[in-house]
This record gives sequence, structure tokens and C-alpha cells, in this order.
Amino acid sequence: MPTKSNIPAGVHVTGEVRLAPFRQVDPGVHLGYPTGRKVAPCPLEIGEGALIRSGTVLYAGSRFGAMLETGHHVVIREENRIGDRLSIWNHSTIDYGCTIGNGVKIHNHVYVAQFTVIEDDVFLAPGVQIANDRFPQSHHLEGPTIRKGAVLGVNVTVLPGVEIGEGALVGAGAVVTKDVPPRAIAAGNPARVLRIRP
Repeated sequence: MPTKSNIPAGVHVTGEVRLAPFRQVDPGVHLGYPTGRKVAPCPLEIGEGALIRSGTVLYAGSRFGAMLETGHHVVIREENRIGDRLSIWNHSTIDYGCTIGNGVKIHNHVYVAQFTVIEDDVFLAPGVQIANDRFPQSHHLEGPTIRKGAVLGVNVTVLPGVEIGEGALVGAGAVVTKDVPPRAIAAGNPARVLRIRP
């Protein structure tokens, strides 16, 4: 649990935060923000080597591996399980209940909906939007699954419940309404497979 001796001035801490030795935590960061949902209180856990820039809000109840790096004004909500070396940039949000692997890179202005699964080494370009709600006010939320090494281009939209296969590449502006096979190159609205990479 942090003490005043190892949390920089100007960092707001709420509740229990387990922060391993870090590279940088800027003033204006909020660690352990309380959720408004009715869930059991859990600590925020952050592995060693974190670099957390100003304006970032990390909710209570999420767990991060080593070498987390955020841009400015990032929001990551509760009940997320996130591996090592997540890099997430300015004005991006990860909603609650997601599972994210190692070496994932999330660029600016990206939204990751609840219950999304993102495997290792995935790249999400600026403006990617991931949905989990098939109909407005649906009571059944189903996040997509993005398999290892997949790349999503600028402003790709991924609809609920679809799977983007390992090593797939989705072109800029595509709307993914159906599964994309492993190593496929897909583009368009709706996204269609153009070819399978060798």
C-alpha cells in the first residue's frame, strides 16, 4: 500500500492501492477511483516500472502487470486484468471487466467496451471503437475477442461478440460485423476479407 513517502505530491489516492516501484507518476493522476457499481471493494494493483501521465484515472479493483505506460487523460475502470507492457495513449478508455494480454498497444481516442478480450501483442490505431451492446439498452453485453498479434487500423469499429483472428489486419474505417479469420486482411463497411496472408 502506498505511503506519502513513495507517492508523488499531487497524486490523488483513494482506498487501497498497491503500487510497485515506478518510473513516473505525474501530479493530477487519480489512483483507486471508487466505482459506482455494487461490487466488493478490491485494491488497485500496479506492477513495477509504471509510467502514468497526468489526467489518468485508474479505478479500484483492476490489476496491471509490469511496465504500464499511459498518455494523458486515460480512464481504465474496475475489474480489468491487464498483462505486462500495456501502452495506452491520450483520451482512451478501457471499460470494466476486460482481459488484456501482454505487449498491447492502444493509441489515442480508443474505446474498449466491457467484457472485451484482447490477447498479446495487439495494436489498436487511433479512434478504434469496440462495442458490446447489440441493441440500445440491451441487458446482454458481449465484448469481442481480438486474438494475438491482430492489428486494427484508424477508426475501425468492432461490433459485439465478433472474433478477430490471430495476426489479422483490419483496414482503416472498417466496420467489423462478423468474425475475421486468422491472418486475414479485411476492409470496408461491412468489413470483408480481401485475402489471407501466407
